[in-house]
Amino acid sequence: MILSCGDALIDFVPARLADGRDALRPVVGGSCLNVAVGVARLGAPTGFVGGISTDLFGSMIASHAQGSDVDLGYATRSPDQTTLAFVRHVGGEAQYAFYDAETAARKWTFRPGSIPFGTIEAIHIGSTTLIHELGAAETRALIAATQGAVTISFDPNCRPNLVQDKAAYCAQMDRFAGAADLIKMSDVDFDYLHGHQDYAARAAALLARGTKVVVVTRGPKGALGWHAAGGAVEVAAPAIEIVDTIGAGDSFQAALLFALRKLGRLGKDALSALDHAELRRALAFAVSCAAVTCTRQGADPPGWTEMTATWNDLG
Repeated sequence: MILSCGDALIDFVPARLADGRDALRPVVGGSCLNVAVGVARLGAPTGFVGGISTDLFGSMIASHAQGSDVDLGYATRSPDQTTLAFVRHVGGEAQYAFYDAETAARKWTFRPGSIPFGTIEAIHIGSTTLIHELGAAETRALIAATQGAVTISFDPNCRPNLVQDKAAYCAQMDRFAGAADLIKMSDVDFDYLHGHQDYAARAAALLARGTKVVVVTRGPKGALGWHAAGGAVEVAAPAIEIVDTIGAGDSFQAALLFALRKLGRLGKDALSALDHAELRRALAFAVSCAAVTCTRQGADPPGWTEMTATWNDLG
């Protein structure tokens, strides 16, 4: 099983009423929940780890996750309220205003002994639950409990408007990067964390520290990937008409994890042996899944039946 640990929330996305007035539509989101949904829809056994409220919005989240066959057996349900995020689009990028005080996601704690790590292939971490010290500390405890036996996937998915101390946050993200076997970040996240450093130079530094795969996504420009043995890979993004970019990065992440698993390269040792052709195929598949998500409203990753032909064509 692949587990995704982190945020589950409700996005209020822009909508237009029949009479032309602007409105906001509630949809289930949260980067780490989106990743779990994306992996599960592609057909891999997937679970979500994190806090989900028992309130109205939490029920929406649980129903959405279970509708995509995400196992919520490792999630913690509580009466604490659901995190809410209000979305607007500026220059083609989604911007968020979060309401996240004393929420179920933010107050999640790791329960030692609750996860049978011998049955877990990979754990994905990232996003808003790593910004605050409690969530970061609990996630570190989860990673420590794996005793290095589980592949760790990490996407910082930065939300600058939630960060109060940028230097401390960047140091925190660097610690998580140091514990990760697979690191994916968008070009926007890269610039926020590393300024105008060279992508390849930063990737080389991360690989030298022990990371197995480093990926930078660049929206319509495609993605770049680096692997100590497989080398550097660049894949183009399909030409599409974009409807909404919400969840595109999460769809990419989910598809990348799924592709590595399908190639038999998700375990720590197997990931070390990834070759150039396999890395290219995994990245190309991930870019294609993200592109499909961008043709639909909200975080709506594709299922395996939609992507089977693409996977086979890339073989």
